[in-house]
Amino acid sequence: MQMKTLERTPIAISSDSFFYEKDKSNSVLILGVGNYLMGDEGIGVHVIQEMSKMALPENIDILDGGTGGFLLLNCFESYPSIIFVDATMDGKPEGTVSLIRPKFASDFPSALSVHDVGLKDMIEAVYLMDTIPDIYLFTISIKEINPMTIEINTVIKNAIPKVIENILQLANTLNQKSPKFIH
Repeated sequence: MQMKTLERTPIAISSDSFFYEKDKSNSVLILGVGNYLMGDEGIGVHVIQEMSKMALPENIDILDGGTGGFLLLNCFESYPSIIFVDATMDGKPEGTVSLIRPKFASDFPSALSVHDVGLKDMIEAVYLMDTIPDIYLFTISIKEINPMTIEINTVIKNAIPKVIENILQLANTLNQKSPKFIH
């Protein structure tokens, strides 16, 4: 039996070729980060997995950024706008979706696990580059980290459609503007 799906496999970075295969100057990258094996802390990756099942506009690319790191730097050279999705323990009610415009690595939420160290280092490196994309960050408030599970709790799972709707609205707005890198 063959199943008909719309799934777009989130891209795992294994080579630089993906970033140079097509012109991304009119595209927005949605970059989900987090540790998939740490329960709610992996919500950014879960959001990307849900978006992979959707029919997305051609000018929206999705990427499972995992736990971050310098391999993601190619993204920042290729896209004029990047929307991050990550978990945060900010004291807000669990499942709260927030949008921030980080200007520096210190503007990213406090470290939840090992991945934030690599992410913050990577963001600092971005600000040393010649071209800097327009960066946005959607956070989903979580209460705790549960090591060694891929399960996310119901409140966090219920926030996924809201964050996806917010992401798509922002991406649409960004795509209507003329893309510009910060120099």
